[in-house]
Amino acid sequence: MNAFAADPTGYVGPPPTRSDGRKRPVAVVIGSGFGGLAAAIRLSVKGYDVRIYDKLDKPGGRAYVWERDGFKFDAGPTIITVPFLLEELWAMCGKRFEDDVQLVPMDPFYRVRFDDGSHFDYNGDLEHMKAEVARFSPDDLPGYLRFLEVCRHCRVLGFEGMGDKPFDRFTDLLAAIPGFLRMGAWRTIHSQVARHMRDERLRTVMSFHPLLIGGNPFAVTAAYALVNDLERTWGVHSAMGGTGSIVRGMVGLLEGRGVPIHLNTPVTQIRIADGRARGVELADGEFVPADLVVSNGDTAWTYRHLVAPEHRRHWKDRRIERGRYSMGLFVWYFGTKRRYNDVPHHMMVLGPRYRELLEDIFKRHVLAPDFSLYLHRPTATDPSLAPPGCDTFYALAPVPHLDSGTDWAVESERMRAAIARRLSETVLPGLEDAVVSSHVMTPQDFQDRLWSFKGAGFGLEPVLWQSAWFRPHNRSEDVKGLYMVGAGTHPGAGVPGVLMSAKALEKVIPHVHA
Repeated sequence: MNAFAADPTGYVGPPPTRSDGRKRPVAVVIGSGFGGLAAAIRLSVKGYDVRIYDKLDKPGGRAYVWERDGFKFDAGPTIITVPFLLEELWAMCGKRFEDDVQLVPMDPFYRVRFDDGSHFDYNGDLEHMKAEVARFSPDDLPGYLRFLEVCRHCRVLGFEGMGDKPFDRFTDLLAAIPGFLRMGAWRTIHSQVARHMRDERLRTVMSFHPLLIGGNPFAVTAAYALVNDLERTWGVHSAMGGTGSIVRGMVGLLEGRGVPIHLNTPVTQIRIADGRARGVELADGEFVPADLVVSNGDTAWTYRHLVAPEHRRHWKDRRIERGRYSMGLFVWYFGTKRRYNDVPHHMMVLGPRYRELLEDIFKRHVLAPDFSLYLHRPTATDPSLAPPGCDTFYALAPVPHLDSGTDWAVESERMRAAIARRLSETVLPGLEDAVVSSHVMTPQDFQDRLWSFKGAGFGLEPVLWQSAWFRPHNRSEDVKGLYMVGAGTHPGAGVPGVLMSAKALEKVIPHVHA
């Protein structure tokens, strides 16, 4: 059993016993993604004896780092939009975030390239954005400025007012209803944008953000306009060394507090007695007793496969199965023997269809022959992530989750080759001859490797009736002593969301006095 554990001679964490001589209560955290690591840090600071168990061979969960042929590939999240959520964790441990991780602001935040070859460079500078909007549709400039006010309003009401609120009781929902109404949350984000701008390309640019957290812009709540203002307020950043450098920094905080991370150690069952979680059973049959259990695993998978049916009055199998889940992800990680200096760090390469493609993905669950891509080139900012003179990339295509019935063992190479051709024809000329390292993940890999229900990339889709109180709660509705953090619980997916879920956790677990 591997573990990242502090050297006992350098241990600086809380003592194993409280000041009254009693042992500290034990908290087991399942999974070492951003949510699990943040939860473990907060639990440790609150006085718990914390242990983390993860089925992978390295920490990070969906923020895992692949290292192949001299290239480093961030497997999942690539941007940081609310740095203070990380700075808080370091400060809680008496450290400074900037001493461990260097964040670099992005400009542009994203380049959105349309199928006709035109592009919109999206950033946080108002004058630049006004010029870009006017370049596409001068008549939409007044509407764009009005939309910015909507975004600011949603950030204040949604992110600052509700982001770390647990929504643990029905009264929490009732108290939030006026805020939802003021945000126009019954609308979709695309329809909200369409109220202010007529140009379809601008409507796409201003509403695509939910795709980064698993939502269809034509279906998710307009409250997600807050993301636009989060980016304008705190910027879009990338970490030098890749997002994995943040994971390593969080692991370092836990090492300093004596919190072990047991790797290659899957949790196969949460044991429950008298309606309360009593600990976890590992794949080798070992039982680890605990006073509370926190799952950073996929929430649907946790309930469906780790909690026995007789202990689930709320999250029954039928309820889990009929949930509406986010899309799947096809991700091609590749390294090239040359550099593409004209390609920015973040680019959206859109295909010939937009709304119709999203309907294929989210509604019809059909793998279409066309696709749109998120192209990530981190070596635009940090050349050290590739050998000299080379580039590191990943190309991510939203695809249907496993309800599509796609045989990814058959389709994977066909789709990879189609993406390579498309990129060669558009933004990466000569790509097919330049690739020297290649690796693919499909929705089947998300299910088999990450235990993601239906192979969905982000858990339940963040439509209104699967958000806030309607989303799986941070404190289990079914089992006492069981808690949830990560993309599948409140407030939702994305690095800010999973970090906020750990803050919400703090408000529903008992405090332990040292």
